Amino acid sequence: MNTHSLNRRHLMTSSALAAGATLLSSAPAQAAPTKINLKKGSKILFQGDSITDAGRDRNHEAHANHQGALGRGYPLMAGSALLGKHPDLELQIHNRGISGHRVPDLQNRWEKDCLDLKPAIVSILIGVNDIWHKINGNYKGTTESYQAGFDALIKQTKKELPEATIVICEPFALKCGAVKDTWFPEFDHRRAAAQEVAKTNGTLWVPFQKVFDDAVAAGSQPSRWAHDGVHPSFEGHSLMARTWLDVVGL
Repeated sequence: MNTHSLNRRHLMTSSALAAGATLLSSAPAQAAPTKINLKKGSKILFQGDSITDAGRDRNHEAHANHQGALGRGYPLMAGSALLGKHPDLELQIHNRGISGHRVPDLQNRWEKDCLDLKPAIVSILIGVNDIWHKINGNYKGTTESYQAGFDALIKQTKKELPEATIVICEPFALKCGAVKDTWFPEFDHRRAAAQEVAKTNGTLWVPFQKVFDDAVAAGSQPSRWAHDGVHPSFEGHSLMARTWLDVVGL
C-alpha cells in the first residue's frame, strides 16, 4: 500500500496542526460509550496498515509520544488531543501500524507489537490490504479467513490483556482512484465481517465508512477525503481522529 502521499517522512508543521484542530472541531459526533477510566501512565496503541502507519518514523517507535513515531495521520491527531486534554495522566501513545499489512501479518507480530506493550487501549484498523492484495493477485484470502483470523486475534488479545479496551475500526474505501467496481460487493462483506467480530467480542466499533459516506453524501468529492480512495488526505485523517475520539469517549 504505497502512495505518493506516504513517500516522504516528515514532521507535521504548526500550521498543519492548527488546520487539523479546525477540522476536528467540525467533524460529526458519534455516540460515546461508557467512560473509560485510564490510569496514570496508561498506554494507548494504534495498530493497522499504511493508513495507521502514515509515514511514521520506525527509528523512534519505542519512544511514546514521539511526534515522528506517531506518523502524520489520525494516531498523531487523536493522540495529541488526548495528551493535551489529560496532561495529568501522562499517557503513552504508540503507533505500530505497518504499510501493506493484512490480518495474518498482525497475527505474526502481535506478541511483540501489542501484547508485550500491555496497552490499556488497543485500536485496530485492518482489512483494506486483505482485499487489495487479492485483487492484485498477491493474496488468496477470503472474507471467511479474514473474519476467522481477526476473531482469533481479538480473542487472543482479550485473553492476554483482560483489562484492555479494544477498539475495532471499520475498514473503508471511497470510490475513486485505486478503488474500482471490482472491489464490491466483496469489500462490503469484509466490512460486515469486521463489524461482526466487534459485536461478537464486545469491542468498541468506529464507523469510518459511514462517516466518509455521510461526508460524500453532504456534497464533497470522495477524493477530498482519500485521493486514491484508500489513503486519507489530511482532512480525511482529521475526520477519522475526531470520530475515533468521539467513539472512545476520552
